[in-house]
Amino acid sequence: MLYAIIAVDQPNSLPARLQARPAHLARLEALRDAGRLILAGPHPAIDSPDPGEAGFTGSLIVAEFADLATAEAWAAADPYREAGVYSAVSVKPFKQVLP
Repeated sequence: MLYAIIAVDQPNSLPARLQARPAHLARLEALRDAGRLILAGPHPAIDSPDPGEAGFTGSLIVAEFADLATAEAWAAADPYREAGVYSAVSVKPFKQVLP
Protein backbone atom coordinates (compact mmCIF):
# COMPACT_ATOMS: atom_id res chain seq x y z
CA MET A 1 0.00 0.00 0.00
CA LEU A 2 1.03 3.60 -0.50
CA TYR A 3 1.76 5.92 2.42
CA ALA A 4 2.23 9.68 2.56
CA ILE A 5 5.00 10.88 4.85
CA ILE A 6 4.33 14.52 5.67
CA ALA A 7 7.06 16.38 7.53
CA VAL A 8 7.24 19.90 8.93
CA ASP A 9 10.64 21.59 9.29
CA GLN A 10 11.93 23.31 12.40
CA PRO A 11 12.47 27.06 11.93
CA ASN A 12 15.90 27.89 10.52
CA SER A 13 16.64 24.24 9.69
CA LEU A 14 18.33 24.88 6.33
CA PRO A 15 21.92 24.28 7.55
CA ALA A 16 20.96 20.93 9.14
CA ARG A 17 18.92 20.04 6.05
CA LEU A 18 21.86 20.70 3.73
CA GLN A 19 24.22 18.66 5.90
CA ALA A 20 21.89 15.62 6.08
CA ARG A 21 20.71 15.86 2.45
CA PRO A 22 23.10 13.28 0.90
CA ALA A 23 22.01 10.57 3.36
CA HIS A 24 18.35 11.56 2.99
CA LEU A 25 18.57 11.35 -0.81
CA ALA A 26 20.36 7.98 -0.67
CA ARG A 27 17.40 6.47 1.18
CA LEU A 28 14.96 7.94 -1.33
CA GLU A 29 17.05 6.65 -4.23
CA ALA A 30 16.94 3.16 -2.71
CA LEU A 31 13.13 3.35 -2.63
CA ARG A 32 13.13 4.60 -6.22
CA ASP A 33 15.46 1.84 -7.37
CA ALA A 34 13.17 -0.73 -5.72
CA GLY A 35 10.22 0.74 -7.67
CA ARG A 36 8.47 1.87 -4.47
CA LEU A 37 8.84 5.67 -4.64
CA ILE A 38 5.94 7.59 -6.19
CA LEU A 39 7.17 11.11 -5.42
CA ALA A 40 9.31 13.03 -2.98
CA GLY A 41 10.28 16.62 -2.47
CA PRO A 42 10.45 19.62 -0.17
CA HIS A 43 8.03 22.50 0.34
CA PRO A 44 9.88 25.75 -0.47
CA ALA A 45 9.37 28.47 2.14
CA ILE A 46 8.68 30.99 -0.63
CA ASP A 47 6.97 30.76 -4.01
CA SER A 48 10.08 29.67 -5.89
CA PRO A 49 11.57 26.35 -7.00
CA ASP A 50 14.89 27.56 -5.55
CA PRO A 51 14.13 29.38 -2.30
CA GLY A 52 17.78 30.01 -1.46
CA GLU A 53 18.32 31.14 2.13
CA ALA A 54 14.55 31.12 2.78
CA GLY A 55 14.83 27.35 2.91
CA PHE A 56 11.97 24.91 3.19
CA THR A 57 8.98 24.34 5.45
CA GLY A 58 8.80 20.57 5.17
CA SER A 59 8.73 17.58 2.88
CA LEU A 60 6.34 15.13 1.26
CA ILE A 61 7.15 11.53 0.36
CA VAL A 62 4.69 9.08 -1.15
CA ALA A 63 5.99 5.53 -1.29
CA GLU A 64 4.94 1.91 -1.05
CA PHE A 65 5.46 0.02 2.20
CA ALA A 66 4.17 -3.33 3.47
CA ASP A 67 2.09 -1.67 6.19
CA LEU A 68 1.71 1.45 8.31
CA ALA A 69 4.15 0.26 10.98
CA THR A 70 6.85 -0.30 8.35
CA ALA A 71 6.24 3.14 6.83
CA GLU A 72 6.41 4.75 10.29
CA ALA A 73 9.66 2.95 11.09
CA TRP A 74 11.18 4.05 7.78
CA ALA A 75 10.14 7.66 8.44
CA ALA A 76 11.52 7.56 11.99
CA ALA A 77 14.97 6.62 10.65
CA ASP A 78 15.12 9.49 8.14
CA PRO A 79 18.41 11.39 8.37
CA TYR A 80 16.50 14.68 8.40
CA ARG A 81 14.64 13.55 11.48
CA GLU A 82 17.84 12.40 13.15
CA ALA A 83 19.50 15.75 12.30
CA GLY A 84 16.65 17.72 13.89
CA VAL A 85 15.38 19.16 10.60
CA TYR A 86 11.80 18.03 11.21
CA SER A 87 9.63 19.26 14.07
CA ALA A 88 6.80 16.87 13.23
CA VAL A 89 6.23 13.90 10.95
CA SER A 90 2.96 12.17 10.17
CA VAL A 91 2.51 8.99 8.16
CA LYS A 92 -0.86 8.27 6.58
CA PRO A 93 -2.20 5.63 4.22
CA PHE A 94 -2.55 7.11 0.73
CA LYS A 95 -4.84 6.06 -2.11
CA GLN A 96 -3.54 7.25 -5.48
CA VAL A 97 -6.37 8.13 -7.85
CA LEU A 98 -4.51 10.02 -10.60
CA PRO A 99 -2.45 9.67 -12.66
